[in-house]
Amino acid sequence: MPEPVLKSAPHADAPATTARLFVLELNAGCIHSINVDGSDKKTIVTGCRHPDGIVVDVEAGHICWTNMGVPNLNDGSIERADLDGSNRKTIVAQGGTFTPKQIILDKKAGKLYWCDREGMRLMRANLDGSRLETLIESGHGDADRRDQTRWCVGLAIDPTHNKIYWTQKGPDNAGRGRIFCANLEIPHGETPANRTDIEVFFDRLPEPIDLELDVRNRMLYWTDRGDPPRGNTVNRASIDNKPAEPEIVVTHLMEGIGIALDVPNDRMFVTDFAGSMYSARLDGSGERNFLYAQGNLTGIAYAEIPKEK
Repeated sequence: MPEPVLKSAPHADAPATTARLFVLELNAGCIHSINVDGSDKKTIVTGCRHPDGIVVDVEAGHICWTNMGVPNLNDGSIERADLDGSNRKTIVAQGGTFTPKQIILDKKAGKLYWCDREGMRLMRANLDGSRLETLIESGHGDADRRDQTRWCVGLAIDPTHNKIYWTQKGPDNAGRGRIFCANLEIPHGETPANRTDIEVFFDRLPEPIDLELDVRNRMLYWTDRGDPPRGNTVNRASIDNKPAEPEIVVTHLMEGIGIALDVPNDRMFVTDFAGSMYSARLDGSGERNFLYAQGNLTGIAYAEIPKEK
């Protein structure tokens, strides 16, 4: 079976760009920038405190990432740097969020969204970290915090319908993982803890982690780090015509974590906790393990970066 295309085909009138992956290495506390074929790996940031989620703001020339910190200490933070790792700055101070996980960018609205695992909530802020808000609160206090079904991990936004999707992973391999959906804004007169617009999109999943939304084709993708047959996989499902069961498109991951889509070039990139990086077409065909033994990999982001003149 042919391998997925590994080079972008820019439009004739578009500025010259280079496709890069930005990948987090949890155990070493590093951020790497890598070509999509695995070449030219550069470590651009060191000294992160258990980094988990990363997003690229190409227009502003920034990367933003979450630091989980020590999960029981409520000392998570969010940082920002230039694309080469310079001008590093903390935008959400330690304790502003408990254990931040996947982070996403809504550039049009000027917002960052992320899930807070032990904080049991979904949060957002302005791009500079100001106006910190809680949108979803699935639990409160130490007793609830011990219930892993309340832990919020991955998220994605459907801007067309102003919806947000997120995962609550549940205990390891317990089959109690769920994906939820709600409106972006809290209904009038309600709170993050009692809002009535939350729906279950899928339940009884092994252990869903990070989400990505193909807005063009209205398809939700996610990694699942649970055990086979449904775990250690990449799954997808239509958000407009939800199937009875999600489609498994990639298998045999070793605790899949991060996922990034490049829809125009029909490809995805996936990381797992065993240190492998994979590419495949959006339907899962042409899968290729192009890097391995890279440490404990978590979040991954894809971006087309303007070439230096």
